[in-house]
Amino acid sequence: MADTGIFCTTAEVQRKTGDGASATANVEAYINDFVSQAESTINVMTRKNWSDLYSGLNTDVKKILSETASNLAAIYVISYDMGGYTNLTEASNMVNILRDVALRNISILRDLKQQDFMNNA
Repeated sequence: MADTGIFCTTAEVQRKTGDGASATANVEAYINDFVSQAESTINVMTRKNWSDLYSGLNTDVKKILSETASNLAAIYVISYDMGGYTNLTEASNMVNILRDVALRNISILRDLKQQDFMNNA
């Protein structure tokens, strides 16, 4: 099986899940599904279909999309089973950090002034 996501790879997600990630959910098949969900969420939340535009985007925009999608997918992996982490606080802190960055990036991608900048870069 190969990566099927547009915005990020399995490896990018796995690097964010830490050592305690579930062996069941931290595999390519699950992550491909999680990335697909994340990409759809990003597109709808920003009211722009970045998936269709992806090949024409500059590297800066692609990296924001990559960070956002991999953060959201990593949250799904961590949330699947938090039992492998040292404690619930560790897993929750990881989720909170990933969520905060994802929400910041969604805000950047949604802002029309930022979109104008990114489109003209």
